[in-house]
Amino acid sequence: MSGEEEAAAQQQKTEEQKQDTKPEEDKQNEQQPPPAQEAEKPQNEVSYKSLVLSGYGGYDKVKLQVKKGELVPKTGEVLVRVKACGLNFADLMGRQGLYDRLPSPPVTPGMECSGIVEALGEGVTDRKLGDKVIVMNRAGMWQEVVTVLTSHTFLMPEGMTFEEAAAIPVNYITAYMMLFDFGNLRPNQSILIHMAAGGVGIAATQLCQTVKDVTIFGTSSASKHDAIKENGVTHTIDYRTMDYVDEIRKLSPKGVDIVLDPLGGSDTCKAFNLLKPMGKLIAYGAANLLTGQKKNLMALAKTWWNQFSINAMQLLQSNKAVCGYHLGYLDEEMELVGGVLSKILDLYKQGKIKPRVDSVWPFQQVGDAMRQMQERKNIGKVILVPEAEKEEKKEEN
Repeated sequence: MSGEEEAAAQQQKTEEQKQDTKPEEDKQNEQQPPPAQEAEKPQNEVSYKSLVLSGYGGYDKVKLQVKKGELVPKTGEVLVRVKACGLNFADLMGRQGLYDRLPSPPVTPGMECSGIVEALGEGVTDRKLGDKVIVMNRAGMWQEVVTVLTSHTFLMPEGMTFEEAAAIPVNYITAYMMLFDFGNLRPNQSILIHMAAGGVGIAATQLCQTVKDVTIFGTSSASKHDAIKENGVTHTIDYRTMDYVDEIRKLSPKGVDIVLDPLGGSDTCKAFNLLKPMGKLIAYGAANLLTGQKKNLMALAKTWWNQFSINAMQLLQSNKAVCGYHLGYLDEEMELVGGVLSKILDLYKQGKIKPRVDSVWPFQQVGDAMRQMQERKNIGKVILVPEAEKEEKKEEN
């Protein structure tokens, strides 16, 4: 071996010895690739209860689910912690696939709720954290937290409960606009209110009493007559055992000035014939379609066959008006709707109206809540809440 080769071999041996003398930890670090960075969890991911319509059908089609995801209010929105939600006939019809304003399943129903503002989106200046608000939306209110545009929220008056707040929007706006925008209700007039013990019926009866000397004919089952009379109905009629047309004609042969019709079918024809000259029929529902848990094709066919129809010349000759009202189609008119709600909340502050809450049901009992309403057992508003009410501890003697 030459001198140069011997020097090169000696240098290689020295390098190998240095390698062997490196700390064990350094060796391991060299052998292992750097650990991959863990995926960051979304900072605003939350779990929340939500009632979801899984498909059309019976009460069991609305199920309680726990959702996970980010709930961050966008520009102009607020995040609201829901305390109470309203149940409406539109929700019952939506469950059966009879309400076209509800998006297709799976979907969270609910058009109204009340709660507390917990987060503000960019640019929100008319709401602050902790505000108690009434919320309206086309759907999606039956869950623990919701994000909505601030224009869909309204400050609750002092002293109003969350249950009362959830009972006001749909029922009282509907009743107010029918009575005063379409009906032009005036002193000494008469009105027929069907389902006078329901949410809209209770609201309409109370609003009628803000006008002097209005005669109110109200239909309900006999067991509810005391309640609706106490609420302001002048003449009660048991629709199950009496012909309401005959009963009204006995007391008012010429008929009535206004009929609020939530029934549809043949009852709309009866309503038109009950009107006095210059009277107004305001149709706002088709409760006759709800005959059971699921869609009833016979009821659909019967209602369609008996639907009310009239032409312009007949209206001219009869001197009567026919109006149609559907709050679900005013969801793009929040300025108009908000103006009406503002008037209603002023009436609440003055003590002229007060929502009647029939019953309060936790989310997990939504089927029982819907049954309560669909079987016409309620007097006033049926309310849903995310959590069951905790039993108060008994005070020690």
